[in-house]
Amino acid sequence: MSISATDVKALRDRTNLPMMECKAALTATGGDMDKAITELRKKFKDFADKRGGRETAEGRIGAWISPDQKTGALVELRCESPPVVKADAFVELGNAIAKQVALKAPANVEALLAQPFVDNPSQTVAERIHDAIGVIRENMKVQRFERATGLLGAYTHHDGSVGVLVVVAGDKAEPQILRDVSMHITARNPRAARREDLPADVIAKEKEIATAQAVATGKPQQIAEKIAEGKLRTWFAENVLSEQPFVKDESKTVGQLLQSAGLKLKKFVRYRVGDIVS
Repeated sequence: MSISATDVKALRDRTNLPMMECKAALTATGGDMDKAITELRKKFKDFADKRGGRETAEGRIGAWISPDQKTGALVELRCESPPVVKADAFVELGNAIAKQVALKAPANVEALLAQPFVDNPSQTVAERIHDAIGVIRENMKVQRFERATGLLGAYTHHDGSVGVLVVVAGDKAEPQILRDVSMHITARNPRAARREDLPADVIAKEKEIATAQAVATGKPQQIAEKIAEGKLRTWFAENVLSEQPFVKDESKTVGQLLQSAGLKLKKFVRYRVGDIVS
């Protein structure tokens, strides 16, 4: 089949691999982008796929957790221009709406906007946002939110572009430990909290890729199997939060850090402004 130059360029942009390799992979897979990426991963040891897309939108992530660390929320609040992201009124609004979500548990954005505002019940959340629009002179909207309960930690990157909630099980937790883990998630962007949280088909694909790479070394089967096992362990250590080396002390994993504090990882939520969410 004919492979368009646009598709080849799109694959090149995602992988940084030569155009001819990208075209060959697309041709071999009938133009299927995902299958082509899998084929390239099998072939190139240093392959790096630029996951995720960006929308041309500005905004910031608001975060709030209750003083007892038992309830919290993240909110993505959008605006029109970069300067507004740093405005105190916009920062305060994002965090206030996160507090609203945590305390009032709206079902969706429409329900959120209709709720009485927790910090001033004489107006709705929509009216509070309109007040901010009047001050800042720029349109803004709540893009999405997520609420969590349990034993929580939170962190928002200094520019508001990324925010994280982490949920653990345990009797109590030092806020700084959970903040550090949330900062780690911000920096390392794991795909899942625990190995068991990964879809079975994702693990199966990684096993297939690791095996193909090991066989390509030409080593005897027994050695190739060991190589494949090692590659899969490395992939888990790169993509699973509990198995990632902790950014502040790489002699231990995030899971080991939490275990030493009497905590067990449950889940995390990571928002990045502009992520395209299916």
